[in-house]
Amino acid sequence: MNKYIKWGIVAAIVIGAAIMGFRTFTPKVNEDLKAVPTSTKGKQSRELNVKAVIIKESSLSDEFFVSGSIIPDEEVDLTFETQGKITDIFFKEGSRVSKGELLAKINDAPLQAELRKLESQLKLYTDRMHRQNVLLEKEAVSQEAFQEAQTSLAILRAEIDGVKAKIAQTELRAPFDGIIGLRQVSVGSYASSSTIISKLTKTNRLKLQFAIPERYAGTVKTDTPVEFLVEGDLEKRTAKIYAIDSHVDKDTRTFTVRALYDNRDGRLVPGRYANISLTTQTYENAISVPSQAIVSEMGIDKVFTYKNGKATPVEITKGLRTESVVQVLRGLSVGDTVITTGTMQLRTGQTVKLDNVQ
Repeated sequence: MNKYIKWGIVAAIVIGAAIMGFRTFTPKVNEDLKAVPTSTKGKQSRELNVKAVIIKESSLSDEFFVSGSIIPDEEVDLTFETQGKITDIFFKEGSRVSKGELLAKINDAPLQAELRKLESQLKLYTDRMHRQNVLLEKEAVSQEAFQEAQTSLAILRAEIDGVKAKIAQTELRAPFDGIIGLRQVSVGSYASSSTIISKLTKTNRLKLQFAIPERYAGTVKTDTPVEFLVEGDLEKRTAKIYAIDSHVDKDTRTFTVRALYDNRDGRLVPGRYANISLTTQTYENAISVPSQAIVSEMGIDKVFTYKNGKATPVEITKGLRTESVVQVLRGLSVGDTVITTGTMQLRTGQTVKLDNVQ
């Protein structure tokens, strides 16, 4: 083959490959993209449908919820002050008893005999002292003899009082009105000062005990009402704070509070679990926004307001937070329209359309 023909074929192949490569690597224009309008910054401009609220003044309460327990107003383990055999039990288990009512008795026969012996000597010592007094007035006896008779009578009376006190220790009496529990002993049992006979509980008033976070220290006051619910009962009840612990627990960072509840109807019993709500402070004429309206970026809190069809960011200062809203201390005014949906998609100056305004 002629060498010129060979070189011509090679040249044709090179030229064809060059043309194909140029077509392959040349950028093509997307006709679909040409049809989409763009902003001056090259970003797509689109309208975002949003919801919003109009800022109004309202009352805002600092309310929180904790769990607590119902405890008795008073409760005591009943025990004797002395030891001996139990001769009588006078109470009925689970019944209501009155203050001072005799509940149980220990054998006091030796003490009763001792008391009778001393009381039989009382008249003799009294008469002797009177005779010494008459003789003293007539100067028939010395002052010393009269004082001896007077002292002997005083000692006898003191011994009688001592025996009566010991007899009182053999009697178990109710220290206050309440409901007595199940008895732990029987007649004939030997009881000591550590033997628990039963438990006495005062239930016409009950105490509500709960712990609250340390940040509320100094804001919770006595006489503050608290509302609570008990398991299985939808009735909302109210108690009143009467005592606050003097310090914060270093382990739990809480402090204990107690409130009193009037339980004269006897429907509640101690030991039950309670769900408690407490309002520590109320702000009148407060400005607040739904919590989902707030956007936090780089430690700055802001919301988007609606102005002339555009989204405008506004920096705010937050205050009290509740379950659904956040108080705004600075940045918003009454009448402002705050966007509450689509906040993560909003940009400064973006066109928005309000679907719903509250």
